[in-house]
Amino acid sequence: MPAPWDYADFDDHEGVHLLRDAASGLTAIIAVHSTALGPAAGGTRFWHYPDPADAITDALRLSRGMSYKNAMAGLPMGGGKAVVLAGPDRAKSPALLAAFGRAIDGLGGRYITAEDVGMS
Repeated sequence: MPAPWDYADFDDHEGVHLLRDAASGLTAIIAVHSTALGPAAGGTRFWHYPDPADAITDALRLSRGMSYKNAMAGLPMGGGKAVVLAGPDRAKSPALLAAFGRAIDGLGGRYITAEDVGMS
């Protein structure tokens, strides 16, 4: 798999965090496009991607879109997006969600999430 900055949709993103927690089965991506106006904000989706590269592309595109959406709404927030890879061997569980929460917390407030597809 190519490095995140080698993707066509890598648009000077401030950060792309590839997450793996073997104990819980978590595989996720958090893309931070911009924090120029404030912390990056955007939802987390729980989705099955046939190829992990598709998940990175989705996170990059959606995080950029959140930068523009938050700016146009006049919100003091930048743009970010998270994708948790779902699949037959990766079900949502309390352990997986706790591991994801720890990963978000580890970003020190740079990313604020909300629910998106599959995360209700």
